[in-house]
Amino acid sequence: MNKPIAPSRQTVFKDPDAIPGPLTANVAASLLAAVGDVTFILSAAGKILDVAVPQGDLANHGFGDWVGEAWIDTMTVESRPTATEMLADATGATPPRWRQVNHPAAGGDVPVRYLVMALGEQDRLIAIGRDMRGVAAVQQRLLQTQQSLERDYIRLRQAETRYRLLFDMASEAVLIVDPEARRIREANPAAHRLLEAVEGSLIGAPVNSIVEPNQRDDFVAHLGGAEAADDLAPIVLRLADRRGDAKISARLFRQARMPLLIVRLEPADGAISGHRFDSTLGEVVERMPDSFVLVDRDLNIIAANASFLDLAEVSSIERLIGVGLGTWLGRPGIDLELIVSQLREHGSVRNVSTIMRGEAGTREEIEISGVVAPGDEGDCYGFTIRNVGRRLRGAPIGPRDVPRSVEQLTELVGRMSLKEIVRESTDLIERLCIEAALAYTSDNRASAAEVLGVSRQSLYSKLHRHGLGNLVSGDS
Repeated sequence: MNKPIAPSRQTVFKDPDAIPGPLTANVAASLLAAVGDVTFILSAAGKILDVAVPQGDLANHGFGDWVGEAWIDTMTVESRPTATEMLADATGATPPRWRQVNHPAAGGDVPVRYLVMALGEQDRLIAIGRDMRGVAAVQQRLLQTQQSLERDYIRLRQAETRYRLLFDMASEAVLIVDPEARRIREANPAAHRLLEAVEGSLIGAPVNSIVEPNQRDDFVAHLGGAEAADDLAPIVLRLADRRGDAKISARLFRQARMPLLIVRLEPADGAISGHRFDSTLGEVVERMPDSFVLVDRDLNIIAANASFLDLAEVSSIERLIGVGLGTWLGRPGIDLELIVSQLREHGSVRNVSTIMRGEAGTREEIEISGVVAPGDEGDCYGFTIRNVGRRLRGAPIGPRDVPRSVEQLTELVGRMSLKEIVRESTDLIERLCIEAALAYTSDNRASAAEVLGVSRQSLYSKLHRHGLGNLVSGDS
């Protein structure tokens, strides 16, 4: 590099007088080295003639020791076709563009983004590279954040769906009231039926309009008392338009940092028009936050909510009525019998861990609590069911799960076949060995493949299957 480098014929300056004059070799080399994190001077065939590595970290990875080698030989196998295309573009008519490749290193592949162009009139090429490891780390964190937000959104939608189903299916008339404006924000179908109102007509109406005018002050005073006290006794008032007396109770709660009142209406004589479920099921529904199911003494299903239908993977309640609960719940011949015996002895059970078998073959880890509920034809059992299994299996939500112990594997007996248990154990051992090899080799996949005695292609396949890959999207 003894000759000065003339300016490129393709100028980017508007004023020709402002174009820099010829640069000396030292100035040109300093300028090119400052543009990127690493700069290679290449022959037309792609051989490295010289290198400038101003960044110490890349120098520690041996970038400065590649003089005399073929440029594409310093890259991973997957990146070499990209490097060949960049060399062809630099000597052809296609405008050069930035492309990303990976260089193997002791601590793992180093992603570098290169721009390859011809160097003046000489038979030389220059490859200017920028270290992309920082960008890759930011992209990985962004991806994890996006997935976390997506999981939170799914959980919120599921919670909203459960709330809406319970709210709409409840046999008891319920109003959600804004305590400041004293207006109805939500009203379930039972409330519209009780007040003989057109569906949706109660939304936005003054809440005191549901009672007779001469009792509205008492009603407003009762709502004010509910804002100050949690255990306020119900009040009996006459509904508007001579619809009879109703027992009204109110309770304050907060949603999204906003105070709201939940107002429950019950006819004073206990008769509820359009009652969808009997009084026993109404008591069970009132206490159950998640899935619920009501069975008779023979454990045949009497009624269930929509959340239970989802867990059982059944399309309609008609397919559940009269069917034994053991069809879906617990390990056959073990869990359900123990739960029922505890119910008969103590009257209730709490947070018993078992499984729910869906009709499509899925299995979910659940916790079940139950009570004995009196019925017209004898005692029946009400169960509340909470899904405690991971809803997005394999998602990167934090530190990986602790491996199963022998005790945890033996607990699968009755839930899975022996063949499935052995396959799960084999997959677990394979994953642990791969993670150990990656940790031993500082996440160098090529070295990990040698340690494990498998090919790199086989290791990539296993990494993808176990969700352990850490590749960053790029052009390679």
